[in-house]
Amino acid sequence: MNKVRVAVIGYGHLGKWHCQKVEANSDSAEFVAIVEKFAAGQEAARAAHPKAKVVADIRDVINDIDAAFVVSPTSTHFELVKYLLENKKHVFCEKPLCSNDSEAVKLKEIASSTKVILQVGHSERFHEAWDKLKAKFENLTSPFTIRINRAAPFKGRATDVDVVQDLAIHDLDLLMHLFKQKPIQIEATGVKIRTTKWDHANIHVKMEDGCEAFIVVGRNHVKEMRDLEVISKEGMIFVDLFTNKIHEASSSQYEDGTFVKEASYSKRDHLLLEHQYFYQSILQNRPAIIGLKDGLNAVHLVDSALKAMETLKPVDIHFHG
Repeated sequence: MNKVRVAVIGYGHLGKWHCQKVEANSDSAEFVAIVEKFAAGQEAARAAHPKAKVVADIRDVINDIDAAFVVSPTSTHFELVKYLLENKKHVFCEKPLCSNDSEAVKLKEIASSTKVILQVGHSERFHEAWDKLKAKFENLTSPFTIRINRAAPFKGRATDVDVVQDLAIHDLDLLMHLFKQKPIQIEATGVKIRTTKWDHANIHVKMEDGCEAFIVVGRNHVKEMRDLEVISKEGMIFVDLFTNKIHEASSSQYEDGTFVKEASYSKRDHLLLEHQYFYQSILQNRPAIIGLKDGLNAVHLVDSALKAMETLKPVDIHFHG
């Protein structure tokens, strides 16, 4: 195989970006089809991508593709991923992989019987800041505290899911990716403001060795916030994901006599990187950079947080393995 024959399922806000990235990777991908349910979306897809076939059902092109990007509403992820895996197609699924733990267990059973690539779209892992800080995070002296804020004014999108599935999943996944101490228990509270689902959430994650994380997410905020800070015996690290800056205050004075140092890092095209890794995994038979286990763990943490919000009781974490 020289190129991966690709379909993009869903031509909404994010689906449009994925279609652009498929075309940007024309050396590795052949853009076969766009699967879009609604007539208006089909018309827009044909106008923007005249060389791709536009259909209403993935079944219409299943024999013409090697892989598909699932960029449809979360409620459709399970059935689509299940169908693609059963037909031995490689899958890139935007986060979350599915809606709940029950679906996650079923997907694990199906995926274990096939050798196709399954990559999950946890795009927040691709900030250059983490390349610079991951080793430092993994070697912090316990116990340490993590605080993460991710909030924005209401944008009217992703209202088919709650703010935990839409936003907090990024930060719950980052806890697993960046730090060695694993989550063991979650407490959470939330508020429903504009929708019938949680629009704001406060999540407290207890981790191994006495470490803990406090995550605040909201989609009805007065301003945009995306930052992460870590407080430990070694000092404090603050990452501003909007300004692409890292601020550090160590436990001692720096050589230039200051107590805080600042560094900038480059902004990346996360979606383009995800596409490149996906095609490389398929063409070179490499494991997915963010695979099934990562997707299952994130779904379990989201499911646990939602249970804690609904019951107002702590929920113990038991990963699927």
